[in-house]
Amino acid sequence: MSRTIAMVKGTIWAPEWKKYQDRLTGIEVHQLTDYRGHSRQLYFTENGLYDEGRRLLFVSDRDNSANLFSIHLETGEMTQLTTYTNNDDLQVCLTPDGQQALLQKEDTISLLDLTSFRERVKYHCPEGFRMGNISCTADGESVLTCIWQQLFAKNDVEHDPETTRKRNDHDTFHEVIDNKDAAIDRQAADQRMLESSSSFSQIIAIHLHTRQSEIVHEGQRMITHVQASPIHPWLLTFYQEDSRELGDPSIWSMDRRSGKISPVRAKSEADEIVGRPYFLSDGETIAYQGVRSSGTSFWGSIRYDQSDQQEQEISFAIHHAYLDGKYQAITDGRENVQTLNLWRTSPDGTYNGPYVLCELRCSFHSPKVHAYPRISQDGRKLFFTSDRTGYANIYMVELPDDISNLHMMHKLITQERK
Repeated sequence: MSRTIAMVKGTIWAPEWKKYQDRLTGIEVHQLTDYRGHSRQLYFTENGLYDEGRRLLFVSDRDNSANLFSIHLETGEMTQLTTYTNNDDLQVCLTPDGQQALLQKEDTISLLDLTSFRERVKYHCPEGFRMGNISCTADGESVLTCIWQQLFAKNDVEHDPETTRKRNDHDTFHEVIDNKDAAIDRQAADQRMLESSSSFSQIIAIHLHTRQSEIVHEGQRMITHVQASPIHPWLLTFYQEDSRELGDPSIWSMDRRSGKISPVRAKSEADEIVGRPYFLSDGETIAYQGVRSSGTSFWGSIRYDQSDQQEQEISFAIHHAYLDGKYQAITDGRENVQTLNLWRTSPDGTYNGPYVLCELRCSFHSPKVHAYPRISQDGRKLFFTSDRTGYANIYMVELPDDISNLHMMHKLITQERK
C-alpha cells in the first residue's frame, strides 16, 4: 500500500492485488485493491475499461479524499489521476474513444485527459440547483446531465437547504425497493417521492468544445439517471423519480433531433416499481429492473420505440441486475442471498439460472459499498465491489465458458443448510 512520491497526478501506487478461491464455488476471485479506505468501480451503467481493456477506472478514498485512479490489469500498478482534497464523492464516465474521462464533482463537470492528466472545467451547475449523473454522447461531442431544484414556499422551515440536499442525495428508487414489504417505512419513502414531485428538472447537454450548455428537456418532474445511447448521439433515456405518485411511466426516451419524448415501458401494474434504465451495446435497447406489486423482482429489456420487450422474473430480491446485451446477466442479492448469480441464455433466447458464481458479502450500507456488478464488453470478465474485508474493494472474476460445474442457487443453499 505504498506510493513512490507524494500525492500528485501521475503518482504510481504499488500493486495491492491478491487472489483466492471462493469458498462456495471454488472459482478464482481476483481482489484488485486492498486499502484501508473505500475503493469502488464506476456506477454499474458506466463502462470503466479503457486502453483496449488493459486499464480500469475506479474511485478510491485515500489521504482522506475521494480521487480517480486507474489500475493496469496486467501489472496491478495503479495511477492516480486526480488530486482533490477533502472530497467525498466523484461521478465519472468515459468518452467513447477512451482517451478522456468526464468528472462530476459537487457542482462542476470537468474533462480529464487520461494521458497528460490535464483537467478542464466544462460546466458549473447554476446556483439553487442540484446536479445528477453524467453521460457522454456517442459522438463524444457533448455530455448530458440532469439538474433539479425543489420548489417550496418561502419561510418553509421544514425544507431548509441542508435537508433538501440530503433528500436529493437519496436514491429514491433504491429506498422504495428497500421498503417494499415494510408498510411504515414504505410510507416514509412514498412521502419523499411525493415531495420530489415539487421539483423542477432540466436535462442539459454541455458541448465539450465550446462549453456552451443547452436545455434539451425540462419539466415539473424529478428527473434522474440520464443515459446517452452508445451508438446514436441523438438518443437518450431518463428516469422520472416521481412517476409512481403521478401515475406516469418511469422510463422515458428522447429523440434530440425532433425533441420528442416518449414512454419506453408502459405500466403493467399500478403498484409496480421500475427503474435503473441503461442502454445495451446496440444503443437502441434499454435494460431495467423492478419489483412487481406482489414483491417479485424482475429485470427486463425493451427497445426505445417500445418494441421487442422481454422480462425475467427472479425468485429472490436483488439490488442490481446487469445484462450484457449478448447472452448473459448477473445479479447480486438481498438479505440471505449473499452471492453473485449468473444467467446464460439458451438457444431459444430464454435465460437459464441462477448459477452461483461466487460469494459477495456486501453490506450496501451506502453507495460507496454497493456491489455495482458489471460484465466487460467482451463478456469475459465480471467486476464488482464488496466490503467483505471491512472496506470496499474492487474484485474481478473471469467468467467460465463452461458453467456445468456451477451450482444452481437453490441446490447450493440446500447444501449450505445441511
